[in-house]
Amino acid sequence: MITLIWLLPLTAVFAESQGAVSFDHSHAAYTDLLQKHVWVYNEGRRSVVDYAALQADEPALNAYLQDLADVSVDQYRSWSEDQQLAFLINAYNAFTLELIVDHYESFVSGERESIRDLGGLFYSAWEREVVELLGKMRTLDWVEHKTIRVYFDEPRIHAALVCAAMSCPKLRAEAYTASALDTQLDDQMRTFLSDRALNGIDAQGLYLSRIFDWYEEDFGDLRVYMRQYASVLADDKAEREALAGDIRIRYTDYDWRLNTRENAGLLKDAP
Repeated sequence: MITLIWLLPLTAVFAESQGAVSFDHSHAAYTDLLQKHVWVYNEGRRSVVDYAALQADEPALNAYLQDLADVSVDQYRSWSEDQQLAFLINAYNAFTLELIVDHYESFVSGERESIRDLGGLFYSAWEREVVELLGKMRTLDWVEHKTIRVYFDEPRIHAALVCAAMSCPKLRAEAYTASALDTQLDDQMRTFLSDRALNGIDAQGLYLSRIFDWYEEDFGDLRVYMRQYASVLADDKAEREALAGDIRIRYTDYDWRLNTRENAGLLKDAP
């Protein structure tokens, strides 16, 4: 596995002597925010965000984002691969939350419906420089496509990176941490694949989230990859046997609406 440790541009390096402080790899401040503002439902398979409440709690979110921004490249290089990956996943998801919070009024007014509406004429929402990380202003695309997908051979990140849409994998109500990363990523993938509205097997074959179409190259042979998750994809023996063969694959429609309680049809006063 190639890591980012030695491959970041030297121009981005900041020495520890320039004021870097110890980083909390438990990401406790972020977990606290998520536990307060993420609602998990559908037997743990999905989640939505109370963006109005998160907006009121924005100083705490900004404080965590500043903690991320304060990490120097030298610090990052000194971490283990799991510490690096947990840091990048949390950064991607937390800055996505901030992007929505910053424009939440336009969602409430109906001016915008999805994160895709935050792009411009010549750039997408993921190409906006909204992420302050490792000494520079970055884009969400830089975090995902130019960093995580390049330097970490870990396809399960596609069940962990969240795009603030109803068809996204659920946003966990806890931060990713190095000590639990493998367990968390496995749980994310299994939980995502167990959502029968998005993934499963029927008379027509294997149906999967559009995410597996967009990032098929990261999974290698997709049929082979999915066989390791037969216990959550297949509901009976016949489906398991179908998955073991040259099963047909199709992809489900993607609901880009914002992942809110209202769009999920959840009551205001109950998770």
